[in-house]
Amino acid sequence: MTFLSQPRELWCSLRTTNAIERSFREIRRRTKPMSCFNNKASCSRIIYSVVSYLNTKWRNEPVPGLTQ
Repeated sequence: MTFLSQPRELWCSLRTTNAIERSFREIRRRTKPMSCFNNKASCSRIIYSVVSYLNTKWRNEPVPGLTQ
């Protein structure tokens, strides 16, 4: 809700600390330059590889605040 209390002009430049939102942003960043996919499987492979990379990264370097 703090995000919404900021001026609308700043919304595009504000960043979140939510790990799920960051992972979706990373998936969008990787898939956006690829204007089209040959089929659903090719898109699924890209998404899987990004999520797999993030899982490996978080396993080795836990995100503070999300682990006990």
